[in-house]
Amino acid sequence: MLHLIAGLICVYALTCVKMVYGQNEKGERFLCTAVSIDKDTSCPVQSLPFQSSSVQEEELRNTVMQLREIILQQKETIVNQLGTIKELTSKLSRCESDSETFRKINKDTMDDVPKDPNDTIDVLGKTMQGLKDRLENLEQQQMRANISGVSFPNELRNLLQRRLEDLENQLLKKVNELEDEKSQLYNETVAHRQRTDNTLNSLMNRISELEKGGAGFKSPENFKISLPLRTNYLFGQVKKSLPEMYAFTVCMWLKSGSSPGIGTPFSYGVPGQANEIVLIEWGHNPIELLINDKVVQLPLSLSDGRWHHVCITWTTRDGLWEAYQDGQRLGSGDNLAPWHPIKPGGVLILGQEQDVVGGRFDATQAFVGELSHFNIWDRVLRSTDIIAMSNCSSYMPGNVVAWTDSNIEVFGGASKLPLELCEDRLFDN
Repeated sequence: MLHLIAGLICVYALTCVKMVYGQNEKGERFLCTAVSIDKDTSCPVQSLPFQSSSVQEEELRNTVMQLREIILQQKETIVNQLGTIKELTSKLSRCESDSETFRKINKDTMDDVPKDPNDTIDVLGKTMQGLKDRLENLEQQQMRANISGVSFPNELRNLLQRRLEDLENQLLKKVNELEDEKSQLYNETVAHRQRTDNTLNSLMNRISELEKGGAGFKSPENFKISLPLRTNYLFGQVKKSLPEMYAFTVCMWLKSGSSPGIGTPFSYGVPGQANEIVLIEWGHNPIELLINDKVVQLPLSLSDGRWHHVCITWTTRDGLWEAYQDGQRLGSGDNLAPWHPIKPGGVLILGQEQDVVGGRFDATQAFVGELSHFNIWDRVLRSTDIIAMSNCSSYMPGNVVAWTDSNIEVFGGASKLPLELCEDRLFDN
């Protein structure tokens, strides 16, 4: 039954189509519509005004063009969005890479004190400026994206902004640390430069004094005698002889680097006794003090090529003696020529040991080095006085023999030279 109904509908449809085609020349057309079985099977056809095919084609063409333009615009928008997404993804990767690089710089480089803090600050500043430029580029891209209707991820921008702020805080912290270190180094450099300038000024003043030659010494005691060779003809002599003494203190500054033994810094001989007072270091023997040809060994060490302050005290009462080096008492004893008075009228020689009064020197016993501030007192000095002289806080001329230019003669090629003793000692140390 259903097949029969379907066949009738198809025949009716074909008949309607034939009627439509048959009415084309009259300017009318018929529209066939399918209806259900229980409805009226007549063909209610409403006549519509006929439009020419050229007008229809134009409308269709316009519609197609509009649709094509819309599709192209959507495609272009999609392509732009994909390109923007790729570009933002690339920039995010670069920012993360820069962040890793910056952390490596912090770990590998910025923990150490830079050789040049200014260079490090410049590099970090350039890195920071580069990151700011990138953020500005991203903001400009966001503006362009807003204009074109493409949404820019706010989360990405906020992430980049937070990372940039973290990096900027780290940079500012490191810059402050470097500035503090730079300030500290500058202060230390200024202090060191001041000390160096002072030392150089002192040295230049000394050189100027040496260049003036025979213009005289700054003060009568600021000179030294130089005995550079181990010979039997270089020596100095004190013009003044000694009185009879029952006690004495002998102090001097000396500098020697010779070996074996520094030789004889001084000797005092009187008729009948060439070894009335002698200080000698001969060969590999210890330093010895002789009084009236009686001997005691002294625990002194003077052959290191530096300036040393040496003092020897003695009293005839029980033959008590003391030996000082650089303000420290290193030895003491008694029974050294007890109750023997030092005889007057002898010869006091610097740098040689006398086998006869005033002569017959032995080159093997000669002093090699420099000697200054040779003073003799007719009493035992207090230890505080000796210490003060050794640290250059005071100077006491001897009341028996005073170290003055007019009181010392040199022979055989020995020379007198200017000396700022404490400054010269500072240079040696």
